[in-house]
Amino acid sequence: MLHTVHPGGTVLAEDTNNRAWRIYGQRQLARDYTPPVPDRLGWTPWDGVGPGVEALGDVTGRRVLDIGSGAGHHAVHLVKAHGARVTGIELSPTQHRRAVSAHPDVDGVEFVEADVTEYLVGAEPFDAAYAIGTLAFIDPRRSLPALRDGLCPGAPLILSLLHTDLHGLGPSTEVAPREQMILLRDDPPLPTQMWVLAPQLWEDLLTEYGFRVETIDQLSHPDECATVVQQLIRARRLPDRPSRITSRPRSTQVPAAHAAVGVGVGAILLSEQGILLGRHRLGTLELPGGSVEAGESFEGAAVRELGEETGLVARAEDVVLLGTLVDHVAGVLRVTVGAVVHTWQGQPTTQPDESVGDWAWYPLDRLPDGLFDCSAQILTAWRPDLPIERPSAYFTPYAPAK
Repeated sequence: MLHTVHPGGTVLAEDTNNRAWRIYGQRQLARDYTPPVPDRLGWTPWDGVGPGVEALGDVTGRRVLDIGSGAGHHAVHLVKAHGARVTGIELSPTQHRRAVSAHPDVDGVEFVEADVTEYLVGAEPFDAAYAIGTLAFIDPRRSLPALRDGLCPGAPLILSLLHTDLHGLGPSTEVAPREQMILLRDDPPLPTQMWVLAPQLWEDLLTEYGFRVETIDQLSHPDECATVVQQLIRARRLPDRPSRITSRPRSTQVPAAHAAVGVGVGAILLSEQGILLGRHRLGTLELPGGSVEAGESFEGAAVRELGEETGLVARAEDVVLLGTLVDHVAGVLRVTVGAVVHTWQGQPTTQPDESVGDWAWYPLDRLPDGLFDCSAQILTAWRPDLPIERPSAYFTPYAPAK
């Protein structure tokens, strides 16, 4: 079986897990043990803790993927009680054998022995997916991109994952596996390698790979003396982005008939979360800025407009000018000067009586549609590789883009 190799011994960790679950399944087959089909879909090992099937939404007639389906009891419950059409995907051959032997003739359920990331490459996208305690055994940098491609836009992804273990050890803040044990009543424990990650780290990973996290709940053991905590993550696959990002004018009205010099895109701020954009009252999304006042430098105008529109504080020496963009709007010459602000203080907030507000950070690989033309022009002058449609303009750089 082929695996994508990532730093941190991903292949070795997943091979350890595959062995453990193969042995676990073999032991359960030898006992002839099959868990009963539950009356209620549960996300933890503890009855009645947390939500039920409502976490997935209405699954009637929907194609649902059960990731690491094990003995198949959860999949059969969704089919029989809720009318879903479920595919249970299981890498362990012994776990798969338990499912197909216990539930051989259930209409609406299919059990597949395969690696989930490889299976999804050729599969029809699913309407929903869930993993009850299983996704932590796969490197999320391998599983999450495959799940994004294997789900329909808007599809829910529900994950039940370990947060704090039996020994009180909490989650990790780095994307790396650590040893956790599968405990068995009458047999020695089986060592595994699990990605037990902090909720914020799971949210960051899901966001990076095309999901929007809706809620993360921590579900505690019903015995208050026990330290075990599960986290339940409800995420949703984001819609596909167009290959090109659009821009548009604020309105169809012709600008005043004179040359307009502005530094509206002179305040390009790039943080770890992305580019700062606000929404104009006419609907466009744009960078902070405005017109240059008499006797004012371009750097000074960028700093002033930044403060007036967002409340952020910067200094002129922290501004690097990019250059001028010259174009025509309805026969009127327009000159726009762009700059990058490298250092600032504060958090962007909507300011009273300003025409642009609702400031937010947008990752460069997920920029929104509807950018103001001037903002689109200066962004592509700054980063020519950005896939933004915009009116052509003649750009004269002042200094190399940084």
